Amino acid sequence: MEDLNNNLENKVIEEIKKEPVETKSQSFWEIVRFIALALIIVIPIRVFIAQPFIVSGSSMFPTFENGEYLIVDEISYRLENPKRDDVIVFRYPNDTTKFFIKRIIGLPNEKIEIKGNEITITNEKHKNGFKIDQPYVKNPSDNNIHFETKDGEYFVMGDNRSASSDSRYWGAVPRKLLIGKAFLRLLPINKISVSPGSYKQTE
Repeated sequence: MEDLNNNLENKVIEEIKKEPVETKSQSFWEIVRFIALALIIVIPIRVFIAQPFIVSGSSMFPTFENGEYLIVDEISYRLENPKRDDVIVFRYPNDTTKFFIKRIIGLPNEKIEIKGNEITITNEKHKNGFKIDQPYVKNPSDNNIHFETKDGEYFVMGDNRSASSDSRYWGAVPRKLLIGKAFLRLLPINKISVSPGSYKQTE
């Protein structure tokens, strides 16, 4: 009986010794599978659908402040045209390694007339022109500018008009340089919002 008990104990000990080896092996492959699955899901989202963007500077103040963390929607403009007042992220036309965030003021094939802080848009639908609402502007500027956009061009401006480098100074942005529009504000926590800075113009 004693020999039988000893054999059983030895067998249990051997099984216990084997178990960690199998568990470690299983854990390793579970981790590998998890990482592969995460990459399969995350990379296409990051490249084709949305990407993070950190606001740098004060050109969009008070709508956005320096250091705010945004998620940019990259897919919408593959399905529809950009709209007036969309807050967009794009590559700076004079240096495409840099990214800017501004608001669309003028659409393709429009005339943009800026007098002081008043902006008048003339297009096919409004041949006599109409003045746009700008409730998001808290820091106006004094300009006297006439600009005409071509096919596929967008006239953009920062909400902080007196402290923004935008289409008033370096021209329109070609659609091919548009990355996407602001979709989520994740930081700071107390300002989390969907479609931050959005405003629908009444024309």
